[in-house]
Amino acid sequence: MPRAVAPVTEQHYDGLAIFADPIHEYMPFTVPMERTPGVCEVTEKDLIDSPWVQRLRYINQLQSARWVFPGAEHSRFQHSLGAMHVAGRFARQLYPSLCALEPSCPSLPYVEEVLRMAALLHDVGHGPFGHFFDENHLAQYGIGHEAVGEHLITHILGEALRGLRRSPSGRFAVAEVLEPAYVAYVMQKKAPDDGQMPRWLRYLKPVLSGMYTADNLDYVLRDAYMCGVAVGPVDLARLLHYSMFTEHGLTLHKAGIGALTMFLQARLYLYTHVYFHRTSRALDLHLREIFAETMRYLFPGNPLDMLGRYLRLTDWSLLETVRDWPDDPLPAKQALGHAWEQILGREVKWKMAYDATFSVRGLERQTAVRLQPEQLVQRIRQALPPAQRSLLFPLDVATQDPRNMNPRNMELSPIYIYDPATGKVDTEIVEDMLEHIPATLVQYRVYTTERACQTVLAHACERALARDAAREPAQEEGT
Repeated sequence: MPRAVAPVTEQHYDGLAIFADPIHEYMPFTVPMERTPGVCEVTEKDLIDSPWVQRLRYINQLQSARWVFPGAEHSRFQHSLGAMHVAGRFARQLYPSLCALEPSCPSLPYVEEVLRMAALLHDVGHGPFGHFFDENHLAQYGIGHEAVGEHLITHILGEALRGLRRSPSGRFAVAEVLEPAYVAYVMQKKAPDDGQMPRWLRYLKPVLSGMYTADNLDYVLRDAYMCGVAVGPVDLARLLHYSMFTEHGLTLHKAGIGALTMFLQARLYLYTHVYFHRTSRALDLHLREIFAETMRYLFPGNPLDMLGRYLRLTDWSLLETVRDWPDDPLPAKQALGHAWEQILGREVKWKMAYDATFSVRGLERQTAVRLQPEQLVQRIRQALPPAQRSLLFPLDVATQDPRNMNPRNMELSPIYIYDPATGKVDTEIVEDMLEHIPATLVQYRVYTTERACQTVLAHACERALARDAAREPAQEEGT
């Protein structure tokens, strides 16, 4: 008897698999079709299983906060899969309005796959300790993880990307071939706009680099969940539902403003209470003291010149290597090894003596905090009693843009609002909405190793900042 098959059902499931995820529940991805035996089909599974993407399993999502929040052991691999899933949802929501603006844009599966691959690969260039590695190693070569990722996408993963022929929504149109350059362009937040790229592609850029993106919508939800931090509701479904393209660019229906505000507040809470946690920043201070010398032994070069070694350089490989250094015959390595023992044992070297957080409005009224950090350190030192002026106290400055945009120039990362009552699209509504959300937050923290001097140092910081009751209130905390 012939096998009874329901064609629609077979078509629906063949070539698709799902990941179970604590944030998005189930996330579909493409796998080879069972109905085409003998055909070597390239699918999303090939990109996910590639060595460069699998490497992200061994790079933690949170560089130092994982030593503060016990549950924060998730990796950039998990986040990349989540961002890919959210990017696909963006594509399906935005495609009708994109087609209305650009009738010659590619098929929905093609547009979806450009966004999904850009999101999957947006962190592929990261080194150990994520953004810390950018600032403390890659910066000396004038590059960041996005530049490394762009090279990997266009040179190493390009062949696999060009081989893709479908997304979870279906097959590309005939003759459509995924361009790695398109994926790299959308992936790079810091790269300048490229007028040579197709107009439909330029519309997609904010999906990875706007105020609310496939990237930050996933990491806010995921990091909060894994850290056990209650940030308040993030209504992902509502934000996506009210998103569209207009001739101005990515546009949010006025009915979505509440969801956007809640998201920005949640993101701000994570930065001030998790990413910039006082102990996380204290650990980073200690890491900076030993990281450059550590890298001279482990990875003394530009990743673009030594990709084979970079593939093997992860959080795991670094930490397991330095764990052996206390027994190394080389005295310099022994000293580094003992310093790493302190960090791995959570022996926090630096203790916070003073903490003040200012909004940009407060900064405008605070003469002292407009000083350069070096000048502020000098003012603090002068405010100390003469007997304590030789005290060592690093000043840590953490800056965060809660709106994920330049408050001085909306054109750099605009968000437009559609008002159905007037039929107009503009930025005035969102500017009014954001008025109560600080344009920039700056957290100043002063640390010391001398516990007995914490109170004296805190009073000196107060005098240096010249704050009084008539000025912008700041959040303070002593330990």
